[in-house]
Amino acid sequence: MKRGAWIVVAAGLTVFVLQSVAQFKPEEITDYAKWEEFLATAKIVDQKQLPESEGITQPWELTLEKDGIKRNAVWKKISGNVRGFKESWKAEIAAYRLSKALGLNMVPPTVEREFQGDKGSCQLWVDFWKNFEKITKEKLQPKGIKYSYFIRAICLQRAFDNLISNEDRHQRNYLITEDWRMILIDHSRTFRTTAKFTKNLIYDEKYKEGKNFIMDTLPRKFYEAVKSLTAASIREIVGDTLTDEEIASTVARKDLMVAWIEKHIKEMGETYALYD
Repeated sequence: MKRGAWIVVAAGLTVFVLQSVAQFKPEEITDYAKWEEFLATAKIVDQKQLPESEGITQPWELTLEKDGIKRNAVWKKISGNVRGFKESWKAEIAAYRLSKALGLNMVPPTVEREFQGDKGSCQLWVDFWKNFEKITKEKLQPKGIKYSYFIRAICLQRAFDNLISNEDRHQRNYLITEDWRMILIDHSRTFRTTAKFTKNLIYDEKYKEGKNFIMDTLPRKFYEAVKSLTAASIREIVGDTLTDEEIASTVARKDLMVAWIEKHIKEMGETYALYD
């Protein structure tokens, strides 16, 4: 299964004058409901379990078909403590629902689906250009205005992973399209509840790659949407995919993010930290 990677780019650009761009295209976002229904109801016409080299959780690649449309999907049932990590297929669905609700639009449509007698997450397989590993090896980098948009996408990814406590954003779970849009996958190790993930942000000044790789500049609407999150609103978004403890931990991280961003606004100015 093709997945993503990482490239080192500087975030010190003055990008706040540019317009934001969605990672999924507007027409793709409009089709979310269609693909959710397709993932849940389309007939499985082919299936194969992926080797560990292509996915540590060894998900299944399903070929689905309905009304003359055929698409691939990734199905996972992993749950519990696996190799020292908390894993949950429900977290895959929660991450998609939050991405959609916050206007992030970086996570592919994902629903609950039964397969071989088990419930699991079923995520639409997204076509992409290269993963970050290949981009890094080939020393590729977006040019012109796409470079600035890509920096913004990195900042959004950092913010989203701070919110969902995703410490597993490694080189194989970024997908990059040919026009340098960023799609995020593999969220089974998210929504952590320990103090490590409720009292600290993953991406702040202490991040190992330095302060240029954090939430430097964000869309105002995204920030306002995050700021308005409550336990009740998160429950409405994610349904039963998260426990009460996981939701409370998400609210705690939201509060840490808001405090950090407000401090960042005071230091850098609102027109730098937030854009419309």
